[in-house]
Amino acid sequence: MTTHQSLLKILLPAILPALLFGCGRHTKTFVSDCNDDDSPVYKRVAFTELVNHLKKYDRQYVEVTGKYVEAPEQSALFNDSLFADHSVKQAIWIDFNPDCPLYLKGTKIGLFQYNNDQFTQINNKYVTIKGRVDAHDTGHLNQYNGAIERISYIDL
Repeated sequence: MTTHQSLLKILLPAILPALLFGCGRHTKTFVSDCNDDDSPVYKRVAFTELVNHLKKYDRQYVEVTGKYVEAPEQSALFNDSLFADHSVKQAIWIDFNPDCPLYLKGTKIGLFQYNNDQFTQINNKYVTIKGRVDAHDTGHLNQYNGAIERISYIDL
């Protein structure tokens, strides 16, 4: 066995786990203190449950995961399942508001702030959002089932 092979035999078991586990999802978490006065308890809700029963969750604080899509006149969360209905009627309007500025956790870098020669890219990303449900806000042109407002947390 050559020195090269011996070295590879020793290093491979040490390097392989680092390569496999080091390639995990790196998240960016943005938070706001806009809901701190209410001291809300966020209820984790499955996306389908929330869309199908939005009125049940009206004015409640929820945590939900989905695929965020933005475009002109669009700011919406869609089901992240490949087998789900991805129509606008099965989406939730996401009402980002300047009254609830979101900052990268532990910094003063804003979600919608130009930083390092670019804006934070959130379009077509899977995100977890915390905010308050408004079943009466049906978004742009009343196309959506309802909205999540007072966004105080987004994890990309």
